[in-house]
Amino acid sequence: MQKKSSIHKLSNELLKDILDHIEADPERSVSIDRRAYLSVESFRPPSPSPPSQAQDIGNFRLACRRFAELGIPHQFTRIATRFSRPGLERLENISSQPHLAKHTKKFSYLIPFFYVEGGDTVFCFANTSFVDMILGRERVGDLLHHANGDLRSLDASRFERKAEAQRSIVRSGEDLRILKQAMTAFKSLQHVQILRLQDEADRALLEYLHENDSTATRLVDLRWTPACTHALKTTGEALAYARSSFSRFSGPMMNPQSVLAMKYMKKSIPQANTILCEHLTCLELHFDDPLDLSAKMKELSPFFKVIFKTARNMQAVHIGFPSRQPLDLNLEDIFHNVHWEKLRAFGVQAWRLDAEEIMNLARRHRKTLRGLRLRDVQLKDGSMWKDVLAMLRAEMELLDWVSLRRVDYASHFDEVWGDSMEVPDYPPGGASDSDEEDDFHAHVDLEDDIYPSEDDFSDRDSDVSDADTDHGPDANELALSPDTPASLPFCTCSRSSFPATADDLGDNGRSVLYQQRKLWEKWVVGGCPEHSLS
Repeated sequence: MQKKSSIHKLSNELLKDILDHIEADPERSVSIDRRAYLSVESFRPPSPSPPSQAQDIGNFRLACRRFAELGIPHQFTRIATRFSRPGLERLENISSQPHLAKHTKKFSYLIPFFYVEGGDTVFCFANTSFVDMILGRERVGDLLHHANGDLRSLDASRFERKAEAQRSIVRSGEDLRILKQAMTAFKSLQHVQILRLQDEADRALLEYLHENDSTATRLVDLRWTPACTHALKTTGEALAYARSSFSRFSGPMMNPQSVLAMKYMKKSIPQANTILCEHLTCLELHFDDPLDLSAKMKELSPFFKVIFKTARNMQAVHIGFPSRQPLDLNLEDIFHNVHWEKLRAFGVQAWRLDAEEIMNLARRHRKTLRGLRLRDVQLKDGSMWKDVLAMLRAEMELLDWVSLRRVDYASHFDEVWGDSMEVPDYPPGGASDSDEEDDFHAHVDLEDDIYPSEDDFSDRDSDVSDADTDHGPDANELALSPDTPASLPFCTCSRSSFPATADDLGDNGRSVLYQQRKLWEKWVVGGCPEHSLS
């Protein structure tokens, strides 16, 4: 009788292929050379795998020691941790086991809003204690009781437990202790990501507080600033303490005031900024603050000077702001005329700039830059887009793509959207602002994607799909392949009518139409997909 073959006789390579069919290999991350890098690897939160996949991987690892070892990367290459007792306990458990921790390459820290007492409480950056700001147990009950039925469906005890847990974690310093242990244990760490987290109950409470700001916030408030500050400070201190060699940092919802907290790490760890920045190759930050954003970013100018001059190996940079609130600050107030010899992708979003500012920065990196993103950039009076486009086409030696999504002139932007709090993703008239008209992500809400649900998220690692889109959560993408595809199945320029010079681009110096900017994107990198030599 022929002896039956055993699965144990299969090579490790074949077994890894089997695992890859259950759940995509988490070590196969999106490369910086891919357009989807920023949205998939940096700005999009890790989404939990279906329970069946998690169970299948778990069962595989229970089969034998060999299978257990092969399955470790699928569970521990990407670690996502909530700021909560269960989340931190799990992080401590993983980091205390070297055979697991050595596989971790990406760490995502999911931070909820902090419950704080209402009134005129002001956070002092020099004081690291948040204990006095954390909500008292009785006040959330008072708020729900006085909410006239609007919040009666919410469980006051649940809010009280979360507020008490936040206060206990911060007071005890457990989060910092565990983060130091984890960052020390993660010897292969490459990417650190800080994300904002909220569940449906928090969302409902936030909406109520926004609608009843004058009365409700006297009892209780949910604030992102102290939460973001605490997360940045403790994570930064832990990374510096461990002297981690991580090279990528991303935060899609940073608060300018919170970044200032990094300055105070010098008191506990000398040369902290140098330790954190010397290995950086990728930095992606998106700031949001409804009040005096330009003034607050101006205050951060010296901080960015230190960061960017220290991070000499930078390959990809993205600094963005809300579309509704373009920053009114000189470009070099943030970038300080720094030249990165290895820079390959650069992006800014929502900025009022002079044409010369864009051209000067591009010229400094004309020999290395392959991707340039100018999302929501509004040119000031006296500047014209045709001058920028002509310079990019003529002088950039390696440029593969340029994104001009929603670019315009500042005066026209103010006329159209000056009194509006929201700038829509789609241009007026209903035309889709995408190269993929039927893209699924055109129907995905950016806020839902950046702020994962605390209820739906489980504290385990997961693979994220490699979407390639110019919509929704991908509106902030920055990587190294074109917004406008390098090749299309047929000619779209009618050759004879395609612009020969910048003067033929139809730039009137007043406004930019959707059709114009799509044409401009193609023209800058060489023109018609069929007839271009590039």
